[in-house]
Amino acid sequence: MEAVRIFSYEQIGSTQEDVVLATVVDDLKKTLESLFRTFFGDVPIRWVPAYFPFTNPSFELEMYFQDHWVEMLGCGIIQNEIMRNSGRKETEIGWAAGLGIERFAMKLFDIPDVRLFWSTDERFIQQFEPGKITQFKPFSKYPACTKDVSMWIPDINTFEENDIYEIVRNIGGDLIEKVECVDHYHDKKRNRHSKCYRIHYRSLERTLTNEEVNYI
Repeated sequence: MEAVRIFSYEQIGSTQEDVVLATVVDDLKKTLESLFRTFFGDVPIRWVPAYFPFTNPSFELEMYFQDHWVEMLGCGIIQNEIMRNSGRKETEIGWAAGLGIERFAMKLFDIPDVRLFWSTDERFIQQFEPGKITQFKPFSKYPACTKDVSMWIPDINTFEENDIYEIVRNIGGDLIEKVECVDHYHDKKRNRHSKCYRIHYRSLERTLTNEEVNYI
C-alpha cells in the first residue's frame, strides 16, 4: 500500500528550504506514527535512516515484535526530479510511504513468518475471515494420519453431531486436527441412517505412526 502527500510552500508558510524540509519530515513521521498507534496501540517503534531511489532523506519505521525489531514500512521526502517529472511546481514538496500490508497483518494476527501469506495450506487460510481479527494458531509441519469411523445413528432426529466432535477431541486431545463428516447413508427400507467421520490426527512435534493412531 502506498501513501503520498503534497504540500505547497504557501501551506507551510515559508520558502526557506531547511524549514520546509523539517516541516514535511515532521508531518510524515507524525502521520505514520498516528497510523501505527491506531492499529497497534502504544507499541515500541523507532525511525531508522534508509536509502530509497526516489526519496531523500529516506526512513524506515521499525516496530518491536516477537523479541526483535521488524521493518514495517519505508518512506521519505520525494526527490525534486521526481516531482518535476510528475508535473509538480517548484514550490511544491511531498512525502511518500510504502506500507507492507503483510507486516501489519503479522502483528495484528500474531503470524510469525511472512512466508505464510503465500501458503495455499487450508490450515492457514481457513483461520481467517473478512472483518474479523483472530490470533493465528500454529500448525504442524508433520504429515497427517487420517482414519474413517462409520456408525449407525440410533435416532437421526435427536442426533447431535457436536457430541461426536467432543468425544473425539476428549479422547484424542491435541492430536486431533480436524473431524469432518464425509458420508451420510440412508437405508430407506429400514429407515436407518449411518454416518462416516474422517478424523485427522497430526502432531506438532513428530510424525505419528499408524499403530498409535489405530490404538487411539
